[in-house]
Amino acid sequence: MTSSTDSFTIAPGGWLGMLGGGQLGRMFCHAAQSLGYRVVVLDPDAEGPAAVVADRHIRAAYDDADGLAELARSCRAVTTEFENVPADSLRALAAAQCRVSPTGDAVAIVQDRIAEKTFIASQGIPVAPHAAIRTQQDLLDAPDMLFPGILKVARLGYDGKGQARVASRAEAQAAFAEFDGVPCVLEALMPLDYEISVVLARGFDGADVVFPVARNLHRDGILAVSTVAATDSDPAHAQRQAKATEAARAIAQGLGYHGVLCVEFFVLTDGSLIVNEIAPRPHNSGHYTIDACVSSQFEQQARVMAGLPLGSTALLAPAVMLNILGDIWFEPGATTPREPNWSAALAVPSAKLHLYGKHEARRGRKMGHVTVVAATLDQARADAARVAAALGMAAPE
Repeated sequence: MTSSTDSFTIAPGGWLGMLGGGQLGRMFCHAAQSLGYRVVVLDPDAEGPAAVVADRHIRAAYDDADGLAELARSCRAVTTEFENVPADSLRALAAAQCRVSPTGDAVAIVQDRIAEKTFIASQGIPVAPHAAIRTQQDLLDAPDMLFPGILKVARLGYDGKGQARVASRAEAQAAFAEFDGVPCVLEALMPLDYEISVVLARGFDGADVVFPVARNLHRDGILAVSTVAATDSDPAHAQRQAKATEAARAIAQGLGYHGVLCVEFFVLTDGSLIVNEIAPRPHNSGHYTIDACVSSQFEQQARVMAGLPLGSTALLAPAVMLNILGDIWFEPGATTPREPNWSAALAVPSAKLHLYGKHEARRGRKMGHVTVVAATLDQARADAARVAAALGMAAPE
């Protein structure tokens, strides 16, 4: 059933709202502004990457009633740039007659690993064998098949934080205590071959578009490299990508989801697929779309919010995206940062540099990304290796 907040169109020149002031919000601002929209950002940080480029900044906590009321008065459509925004804040904005994408109910499922896995399994889509862990007794009762495994906090974990590999029940108990006994999920370690992600956009009319599937490499729990090609020469890989796309669409439909969504998958050594997790927002592995696709994931996010038709997701050329962490500001063993050699990196003509405007580089902190776009995937990989070497990063694999 279509509600009154689903059916209208916001013309360029109107205001769009964003909960969150990080780099995803910054890239959304750039995309929305290029379409002619003005963006108001609600974020507690005065110097956040999105806040400094937005047309207006409401400095308030994400659950601040006055700030949310001001946001609702300022725009007719609101989205979020991270999944840990309070779901009740999204519900409050919807109650104030804002078009909210995604809904608070959808985000509430995705921001809790226990609810998320239960939902995915209910759609008939495979997930890793797991158990909800709320007490030490739950660990004692967990099946032996879950060891060795990974213990993950159910809420607020990201980029490998709030996770521990556990070889035994005793190690799991110790890790659970280290996590202060908060609810967790214990997942069996699976025989992983590689990882892929599907980014899609779904409008309020139910139409959706899917971006080319990215193959991802993580280091220390943080995305390091995403690789995308127009076609996959291996029929088995192509078939898995089609299956992952079908599963991602089913998840979006099951959630009643509107906006940009990413579903991350593990491809196991036997070729089977399992869902790792869902991100209810644009995703790091979709940053390549800014330079390599007709319409980026951030432009699609603005189109959904404004009630506009979705754009083409066609890949213009093969691409390799390198995540830039704060580590490259530091020489080995150094405690004082120095500026990376951007000139050497940009001497590679196919490299497109995106820095997020963060004032302080820290090890492990996402500072930007480089997307290399080339005529062939082999050339993109070779050029990406040159960029990585210039910046002192590990070579993409």
